Amino acid sequence: MIGRLNHVAIAVRDIEKASALYRDTLGARVTPPVDQPAHGVTVVFVELPNTKIEFLQPLGADSPIAKFLDKNPDGGIHHVCYEVDDILAARDHLKAQGARVLGDGNPKIGAHDKPVLFLHPKDFNGTLVELEQA
Repeated sequence: MIGRLNHVAIAVRDIEKASALYRDTLGARVTPPVDQPAHGVTVVFVELPNTKIEFLQPLGADSPIAKFLDKNPDGGIHHVCYEVDDILAARDHLKAQGARVLGDGNPKIGAHDKPVLFLHPKDFNGTLVELEQA
């Protein structure tokens, strides 16, 4: 069921500073920032040969990333994202296994304009897991 690692998301306070570090110091290709108001974040992707790193900066005080940064002032890994072929089938399978889907359980459109779901970190070794339909 689980596919390839799509990205690792890192919460940051300053997306421009984080982008410059990866672009200028590590020589990575970095996308321009894109506001995602529906998710309360601004995102940037660091494109690697085999996956991506996603920087998440809060977009407003009510952003879930703002709350994450309140608890983790220096930022840090927020979630990992895995691809699945059929997000509804994956959701139903995981729920049948006892996994908790966050929110109302229905996919939302993510930063790649594809359906996504998040799984409760307590069910996955303390890690917030995002599933994205490939």
